[in-house]
Amino acid sequence: MNEQQIRQSYEIARERYAALGVDTDKAIATLEQIPISLHCWQTDDVVGFERNEALSGGIQTTGNYPGRARNIDEVRQDIIKAKSLLAGNHRLNLHEIYGDFQGQFVDRDQVEVKHFESWIQWAKEQHMKLDFNSTSFSHPKSGNLTLANPDKGIRDFWIEHTRRCRRIANAMGEAQDDPCIMNIWVHDGSKDLTVERKRYREILAQSLDDILSEQLPHMKSCVEAKLFGIGLESYTVGSMDFFEGYCASRKVIYTLDTGHYEPTENVSDKVASLLLFVPELMLHVSRPVRWDSDHVTIMNDQTLDLFKEITRADALDRAHVGLDYFDASINRIGAYVIGTRATQKCILSALLEPLQKLRQYEDEDKGFQRLALLEEAKTMPFGAVFDYFNLKNDVPVGESYIAEIEQYENAVTSKRA
Repeated sequence: MNEQQIRQSYEIARERYAALGVDTDKAIATLEQIPISLHCWQTDDVVGFERNEALSGGIQTTGNYPGRARNIDEVRQDIIKAKSLLAGNHRLNLHEIYGDFQGQFVDRDQVEVKHFESWIQWAKEQHMKLDFNSTSFSHPKSGNLTLANPDKGIRDFWIEHTRRCRRIANAMGEAQDDPCIMNIWVHDGSKDLTVERKRYREILAQSLDDILSEQLPHMKSCVEAKLFGIGLESYTVGSMDFFEGYCASRKVIYTLDTGHYEPTENVSDKVASLLLFVPELMLHVSRPVRWDSDHVTIMNDQTLDLFKEITRADALDRAHVGLDYFDASINRIGAYVIGTRATQKCILSALLEPLQKLRQYEDEDKGFQRLALLEEAKTMPFGAVFDYFNLKNDVPVGESYIAEIEQYENAVTSKRA
């Protein structure tokens, strides 16, 4: 469609939604103010710049599509390209192993703010704000247990690593005048039957208490549960039930990773309960297929339901949104754009729900009317609103971004050995 057709379709959609009491202009304005934290590890399959090795320790990237970013300049180049195809002003989420180490080996317990100063400057130039993650996998000392390790030497190594990461996040937050959200995830677990399940969780809780005791005003910490890791299928120390209790009792942000639960679970069911007991939520938007995997996010029922629950709970200001998947089987820039746009579509769909009328029907116990309106909302002209959102922000509309990514592949990523 040309610009005139997009605008005409939007005007029709705006009138149709207005009849249900929904302001599409307001929904678009709200969506424009919701940043999505782009995950740097989609550019290079979670390799980073520490050892130039494939990841290990409970997770795995699959696929070998040509054009992986091989260094910090190529990672940044790919992020800029992906960002240019996305409406909104998004953030960038870094793992510790993506530090600017200048070709030198820096062990995890020795990392400092100086290793991320060039990232802070680059992000400022790109008008992006930074988020951060500790990296407790793919290391000789990671083994099966890190922060939950009974071996004090190993445990202290990872405690020191995580403390330093929080200080780096604090420096990022101070430089950008906005809190840096730092996520803590550990793969700790066991491949087979475990006898001392409570003991490892006691150790993990104590390690986290030690780490989080340092008051850092320019960052926020969140902790992430997981279903299991590869080779650690029988027991996960930092499980959902552990972190629900931990976050509720310590008032820590809970990270909901949509790829970290049983495939039959709908993560949205957890939102309302968690919001009663934790201060905020960090959403890692991913897509599980069959098992605890991280496929490219699409606009499916699970992701739609997640953002509808956040919106219905009036909690958009208590939820931080980030992507967390890694697909090396397709064009990596394409994976970025598909996942980000799918997440934006789900947020917009939630914002366009005729919530006032639905709440009225529910308050009046009009179950038929509520269900009927929910069904009719599914076929409202949502696509016309999303097209206008992208047009308004001067990025490709519809499938037109495919050609731009193909051009970038031909000119840039296909030249990488």
